[in-house]
Amino acid sequence: MPDLLPPRLGCPKRMVFGPCGGVRGDGRCEVAEHHCVFLDAPLPAWPEPPVAAGAASALLAAAARGPVVLTDLSTAPYDADSVRRVVEVLAPVSDALLAGEHANRPDVPPTMMAARVHDAGGRLWTTLACRDRNRVVLEQELAGLASLGVDGVLCVTGDARGPGVRPGVSQVFDLDGPRLAALAAATGLAVAVPESPEAPPVAARPARVAVKQRAGAQLCVLNHVRTPARVAEFVDAARAAGATLPFVAGVAVYTDERSARVLQRFPGLQLDDDRVEQVLAAPDPRAAGIAAAVEEARALLAVDGVVGVNLSGLGSGRGEDDGARVKAAVATELRGTA
Repeated sequence: MPDLLPPRLGCPKRMVFGPCGGVRGDGRCEVAEHHCVFLDAPLPAWPEPPVAAGAASALLAAAARGPVVLTDLSTAPYDADSVRRVVEVLAPVSDALLAGEHANRPDVPPTMMAARVHDAGGRLWTTLACRDRNRVVLEQELAGLASLGVDGVLCVTGDARGPGVRPGVSQVFDLDGPRLAALAAATGLAVAVPESPEAPPVAARPARVAVKQRAGAQLCVLNHVRTPARVAEFVDAARAAGATLPFVAGVAVYTDERSARVLQRFPGLQLDDDRVEQVLAAPDPRAAGIAAAVEEARALLAVDGVVGVNLSGLGSGRGEDDGARVKAAVATELRGTA
C-alpha cells in the first residue's frame, strides 16, 4: 500500500486518493466551508503495481450468473433482537445484506454485527469506514471479519459528522477508502467500493473507479442518481477509463416523508425529485413507493455492466421492522418469489 504519499493539503479527511463522495453540488467540501481541494488538480493515480484481487464471494459468484439483490440492513442500534428480526425478513429474498456505518447512528463493532447477522442466517457485506478508526484498528477489524467469513467488505472513507453530531468526538481518517480497499484485499477479503456519479468533480468520477480497482476492488456500488440513463453513461465512461469490474446500482426505497427526505439530504446522492413527490402524494404512498423502487431497479438492471441493485434507504419512517418489510416486498417482486 502506498504509505509514503502525503494527504492532499487542506483535505479535512486527510485523503490521498480523493475526493470523497460527499462533495457538495457547488463544489464545497463536505466538512469545511471551502472548495474541495481535489477539484482543481489532477487526481492521484494508484502507483504500480496494482493490488491483487480475487477473493471468493458468494455474491460475486451469483452476479456472474444473473442479477443480484444487495439489501441495506437497517436495524436499531445496539439491539441484537432487532438484527435477528430484520435479517429473518430480508435474508430469504436477498443475495446479501449490506450493513452500513453512519456518523449519527453508531452501533456495535463490525465484527460483532457480522456475528449477529450470521447467527440469524444472513450473508453479510459489511461497510468499514475510516472516520472513527486508526489504521491499527482497521487492520484488527479486517482480520476479525475475515475470520468470521463475511462475504465481503465495502471500503469507504466515511461521511463526516455534521455540526452538532457528537461534538468533541474526534474524527480519525488515518486512511481513505482506496487505501483501506488495498488492506482488505491483502487480508483475503472480497472488496467493494462506492462511487458517487453526480458529486463534483463529475468528469473525474469514472476514472476513480479504475483507481479503486487497481487498489483491489472487485465490485463498485453506485450512489443514487436521477435516471438509469445517467448510470449507463457513467458505466460506459468508467469502462473507457479502464475499469472492468461489475457495478451494483443504488435503488432508492422510500414510502413516506421521513424515508424520502433522509435520502434527499444525504451528500453525494441524487434522486428523481418529481418521482419522490408523486410517491408522497399518492393515495397509498407505501404501495407507490414499492412500485417506484421495483420500476427503478428493473430499469437499472437493464444497463450493460450493472449486475445487481442495492435496495438502499430506510424504506419506512415507521421503524426498522417496517422498513425491512418494505424492502423485502421490493426484493420479492424483483426475484419473482412468492
